[in-house]
Amino acid sequence: MFKKIRNSVVILIGAAFIASGFNLFLVPHHLLSGGVSGLAMLTGYFSPLSISVMYLAYNIPILIAGWFLLGKRFVGLSMLSVAGVTWLMELLPEKPLASDVLLSAVFGGVLVGIGSGISFRVGGSSGGFDILGSIVTRFRDFPVGSILVGLNAAVILAMGYLEGNWNLALASMVSIYLAGKVLDFIYINHTKVTLFIITDKTEELLEQLLCRPRGVTKIKTEGAFSHKEKDMLMTVTTRYELAELREIIKKTDPGAFVNIVETVGVMGSFRRR
Repeated sequence: MFKKIRNSVVILIGAAFIASGFNLFLVPHHLLSGGVSGLAMLTGYFSPLSISVMYLAYNIPILIAGWFLLGKRFVGLSMLSVAGVTWLMELLPEKPLASDVLLSAVFGGVLVGIGSGISFRVGGSSGGFDILGSIVTRFRDFPVGSILVGLNAAVILAMGYLEGNWNLALASMVSIYLAGKVLDFIYINHTKVTLFIITDKTEELLEQLLCRPRGVTKIKTEGAFSHKEKDMLMTVTTRYELAELREIIKKTDPGAFVNIVETVGVMGSFRRR
């Protein structure tokens, strides 16, 4: 219970960073953030619709899809983040803290990156394209960064065309780039990792792990000191899924010894069919 409360508090702190980046730096200068928030801002700039309401509306179908395709814990925390950002955007005034557009782009991007990064650290996300990225990595083994960059580029091009001010579009690119770099610094989202799990509860753990789209290899081991035979389970996953996997292991076998190593590359079928 304490951990759930702590994670929820961290998610709301992340939402506060994101909402502050939006309302205090990006929105007052008509700058864009990346992903769904950028679409919401673009809609709000050229219509009477509220940016916060559109942010929530665009996220709802993605969160629903994520609820059925991803872990409920992950999407539940993401829902909390989206709700928190929406609520805080309504509370915070749209008042620029910096008059310079480029400075606002830099600090807005950094705040959004921090908010998204700490949300990922506790097993959630800030919704939007983060959820899409998680869904894609479940079904296709390639980095989603190039797709997300393409979607963001389309939003920025639309911004430059509709606003008629390419300086704002270029400054928005700076903001999105910095947000991504800060997010990667806090939480690297597509790096693959290999888990070596030594456990006494092999069958219980396999029952949970084999429900996931990654393969698992069972290896017989023997302790060099105790000469006791144990099973070691090996599986390769992405950092998108690592938080969920940790929770499965802790609940099933809290005494399991787990070694997590970064994986340089994978050959063969990464997704279990």
